[in-house]
Amino acid sequence: MEGNVDPEHGMMMEESYQPNMQIDPSRARFPCCIVWSPLPVISWLIPFVGHTGICREDGVILDFAGPNFVCVDSFAFGSATRYIQVNKEKCCISPYLSAFDGDDHHQLGVQGSDSFTWDDALRKSTQEFQHRSYNLFTCNCHSFVANNLNRLGFNSGGWNVVKLAAFIFLKGQWVSKLAMVRTFLPFVIITLLGLTFGGLTYITFVAFFTFLLVGWFLLGTYCFKDWILL
Repeated sequence: MEGNVDPEHGMMMEESYQPNMQIDPSRARFPCCIVWSPLPVISWLIPFVGHTGICREDGVILDFAGPNFVCVDSFAFGSATRYIQVNKEKCCISPYLSAFDGDDHHQLGVQGSDSFTWDDALRKSTQEFQHRSYNLFTCNCHSFVANNLNRLGFNSGGWNVVKLAAFIFLKGQWVSKLAMVRTFLPFVIITLLGLTFGGLTYITFVAFFTFLLVGWFLLGTYCFKDWILL
């Protein structure tokens, strides 16, 4: 859980983090990054589905891991295997940005946009999700990261769980070759066993499971927008 931080102290921290944007996987430090790791069981069947988090300017990972709980510096399903470092020049960080679509929504009592930092935006989302119920299908780790990206105004906002998943899949960099093996080896083993003992039945099951899972998030994101929370 994140405690309240004095604004002046936060600004001093911001200044100290700015020069050091070095990624250090050995210490699980990914400054201003989106990070990803495979999920048990689900990623063994569909390797592009996984768990995601977003990092503070000091590289500490934040991820929505359960009801009313945001993990800090303890990625829920093991070390990150992929990451994307966000270009802060493509962000429009403002206290007036909506967490839903990145448009300006003026709020009473919020001042000082010049002092609103990357970590301030993450702190607001963290505080919000500390009062959210977790549900794999309606409010999950992708909802949390999309919420943060909209607060940050990254690429003009408009982030949702589908857009985020596609972004990670297409743009994510591997932490190492070992991380790539960790992601795909269980999938390869399960697939070989499934084909050996199940054949067409296994293929049908995986195809049907993938269709249901992907279809749910596509429908919930673009057709029935109240289904998937951000």
